[in-house]
Amino acid sequence: MNQAEKYMDYMMEQLQNLLSIDSPSGFTEKVTAYLVEEYTRLGYHPQKTKKGGVLTDLGGEGNAILTMAHVDTLGAMVAEIKDNGRLKLTNVGGLNANNVETENCRIYTLDGKIYEGTVQLMDASIHVNGKYQETERTFDSVEVLLDAPVCSKDDVKKLGISNGSFVCLDPRTRITESGYIKSRFLDDKLSTAILLGYAKYVKDEKIKLPRKVYHHITVFEEIGHGACASVPADVEELLSVDMGCVGQGLECTERQVSICVKDSHGPYHMDVVKQLIQIAQENEIDFAADVYPHYGSDADAALMAGIDARHGLIGPGVYASHGYERSHKDGVAATLQLLLAYLG
Repeated sequence: MNQAEKYMDYMMEQLQNLLSIDSPSGFTEKVTAYLVEEYTRLGYHPQKTKKGGVLTDLGGEGNAILTMAHVDTLGAMVAEIKDNGRLKLTNVGGLNANNVETENCRIYTLDGKIYEGTVQLMDASIHVNGKYQETERTFDSVEVLLDAPVCSKDDVKKLGISNGSFVCLDPRTRITESGYIKSRFLDDKLSTAILLGYAKYVKDEKIKLPRKVYHHITVFEEIGHGACASVPADVEELLSVDMGCVGQGLECTERQVSICVKDSHGPYHMDVVKQLIQIAQENEIDFAADVYPHYGSDADAALMAGIDARHGLIGPGVYASHGYERSHKDGVAATLQLLLAYLG
């Protein structure tokens, strides 16, 4: 059993724990409290950043690298309470209306109450709506039906639901016997679980790191400014551990680790990319190097904020990004193997 396989059960446990905590951008306090508790349990001293992320020093000296994953997800907020008691949504991050129709959801009030509901097309009964198939799915045409006896705006307001209440989608997590991992929000809770696996490895194996390693679990990546702050002053390199893209024109599959050479912001630092590829080849790690056409990462955000550092991006292959996503334990293992070889 290699080290990646040794920590697979732990990473899958952490993944399921993280996915069970609703955490769209702007609503991440519960999931970061969980992360602080878990890093502390592993023997570290995590710190909450002012923006709400979790920054942890794993040890080592010199040539500091900040490895980053994000625990915020896509989601929605109530934009309008309609006169009939239905809820109009505004998306948080890149949530797409085509991917949420018929999904169960939870609505959180500002005073902590939770209500259940379902995202549906307006006039969703095929036997009634003759234009069901022709209707474009947008956040003007889909709405939330509350699982509560409401039929007016006042009924809804009496529950404590208001404009700005967060609406969180059911992740529907399933890990199959064949090793496939299916869920909403694998982007990026899967890589957050992988970083926790690396942190556990360092403690369990009493690893003396050959360089300074930080973990930064960010909470605003999905809206573009996750790693724009809280980068320690001694950091010389940024490594985003996010989802690897799987799709037409790309080589990566769900069973590999992806090394991104370029995304929508431009090329990643050539020295970092070359070293990642070389180490993957030398250690016979199953990888693919790809260009992501519609993508941005925490490493990009940090550079845009003016951080002077080299940058790179890796992650397990994930199919159907920003929808009902799928990866595989082999891709998780390959990502952890690459981290072990690259960081020490």
